[in-house]
This record gives sequence, structure tokens and C-alpha cells, in this order.
Amino acid sequence: MEQSLPEKVKISPFLVFFLIHSMQFGVGVLGFQRIIALTAGYDAWISVVISGLSVNIIIWMMYRICEAANGDLMSAHTFIFGKIIGNILSLLFVFIYLLTAVITLRPFIEIIQAWMFQDLSTFWFSLAFCVLGIYILYGGFRTVTGVAFFGVVLPAYLLFTFLFTIPYADIRNLLPIFDHSIKDLAIASYQMSFTYSGFGILLFFYPFIKEPQKSKKWAHLGALTTTIIYTLLSIATFSFFSEGQLQKNIWPTLTMWKIVEMPFVERFEYIGIANWCIIILPNFCIALWCGARILKSVTHLKQKYGVILLSIIVLILTVMMKTRQQINTITDFTGDIVFFINYGYAPLLFCLILIVKRGKKK
Repeated sequence: MEQSLPEKVKISPFLVFFLIHSMQFGVGVLGFQRIIALTAGYDAWISVVISGLSVNIIIWMMYRICEAANGDLMSAHTFIFGKIIGNILSLLFVFIYLLTAVITLRPFIEIIQAWMFQDLSTFWFSLAFCVLGIYILYGGFRTVTGVAFFGVVLPAYLLFTFLFTIPYADIRNLLPIFDHSIKDLAIASYQMSFTYSGFGILLFFYPFIKEPQKSKKWAHLGALTTTIIYTLLSIATFSFFSEGQLQKNIWPTLTMWKIVEMPFVERFEYIGIANWCIIILPNFCIALWCGARILKSVTHLKQKYGVILLSIIVLILTVMMKTRQQINTITDFTGDIVFFINYGYAPLLFCLILIVKRGKKK
């Protein structure tokens, strides 16, 4: 499959950094701190590091899978299980990326409704976002990569706004370190794993990389950058809030923006939320692209029709989710599936493909 792609649709190795990092950085950044702190208290920053470093191990395995199959995940499935079973397994991933697109878009709409415009129509915003996604995807994978690049570069200045919390921070909140059990840290690491998820897209865009070997360092660097940012953000949050205060904040990252004072803007959290639209756009587009790519590979449905079909389903599912309870249920369900795929299915696939390849050589 890798050889069949023309050179003009492929991307430079360094752009893998932006694809991996942008897919790991989404709506979860705005509220992950409270969830992990409920389990491991202010030792939860250790779980952020553990979970982040584990991503690099899985990325290494994913590269080995793609190299052995000489293509993407669909090639690996066919190589190991044969065409029929392989195609069935591949189609299951369409469902996963549909859910990923939904839980990228719907929680963001909820944030806009809670913080800015209470009467914002879920349907019309979702429709506009889906149309924008379709327009970008019609430009091909290189266009999607360009959106991921700008989705990382343009809002990067937001990281500096957290320096405003330093005068109000108390690093002693983190003491004593290792005050929680290994079990608590393990559970918090599991909870954090969903926030880090997204790097699995490597299994789908691998054939689109010009020199895959050269892209390895960029993929690992992208994941490492995400780990550093999440770790620093969790430490900043834990230093700023007491544990009691944090438990009452659903979106602590947005709450921290309330103290940002600038001569030209009074409510900086509005700027932050508006910028987050640029951050989640590549997440949404990449999820739709992966789903449409699988449909094209398995059912031979043209990618442009697959994108429209998936966008319609995303629109329907997004509008159907009305309460916070429904959003949380779907998010948790997707998180469990993604955790199983990243830390269960990917290592299993890695072992199977090495065994099958060695057997075929003999």
C-alpha cells in the first residue's frame, strides 16, 4: 500500500510531530486535573509523567507493526488475519473514530454554552463545524496536516498565559510527595491515558510519510512535548488551587485564565475558548479522515463520500447528546475502548505480526 501512494500526497517526516501532538491535545486539557486529583490527590502529576512516557513505548510498537505490514493498520490486519476477518476488524475502527469526532466536538460546544453563549444551538454549531471539516478533508491529507501544524503553532502563545498564576501559586500544595499508594497512582495513570490518546492515528497515516524512518524521532518528540506540557500544567494547577477548590472546578484550566489581566482584554477565558476552536479542529478532521480512510480501504467507498457519510452521523450523534451525564457516559465509554486498543490490542498486534512474519519467512 505504501508504494501505491504518489509522492505528491506524502508529507515530510518532521510534520509527524504536529500530527501526533495536535491529536493528543484537545478538550481534555481544560479539565483533566480535577479527574486525576480525585484519585491520587496532588501526587497525580506523577501519574501524568508515567502515562505520558508509556505512550512512547506504544508508538515504538506501532512503527514496528507498520514496518512489518509494509503499510497501515488495514494492511496489518489482512497480513495477520486474512482479508475477511481483517476487514471486519478494520471496520470496528470506523466506529471508534466516529466516537472520537463526537467527543471532540460535543464537550467543546458544552464549554461554549456554559462559559459564553448559553443559547448557542448545538445543531447549527455542529453543522458549521462538520461543513468546515468536510471542506478541509476535500483538500487531502496534506491539507489536514497543514491544519494540524497551525493548530499547534497559532495557539502556542496560550502556554505563556499560565505564568500569570505564579504569584498566586504555592508549590507546597504538592507536598508531601508519594503520599498516595501505587494503586492510586496506577488508577490515575489509567484515567490520564485517555487525555493522551490520539497517537494511534500513526497506524493510519504511516504510508503517507515520505521517509518513515526519519519520522520516528519526530513522533516521539511530539508525544514527549505533550507529556511535558501536561506535567507543567498539572503542577501549575495543583499549586494554584487547594484540593477542595479543585474538586469544585469542572474546567480548572479555564478558571485559571480568569486571573489573566491585560490592558486590552478583561475576560481572557473568552479568548482562550475561541482559540481552542483552532486546537480541536485538527482533532476533528483527523478523526474523520481516519474513519473515511478505513471505509475507502475496506469497502472501496470513495473517500469524499465516506467523509460526508461520517459527518452526517457525527452531526446526528452530537445533537442527540443533550445532558452532561450523556456526554460523560459517551466520553468514558470511548476512553475505555481507546485504552484497550492502545495498551492491549496494539501490543497484541505487535506480537502477532512478528510471529506471523517469522512463520512466513520459514
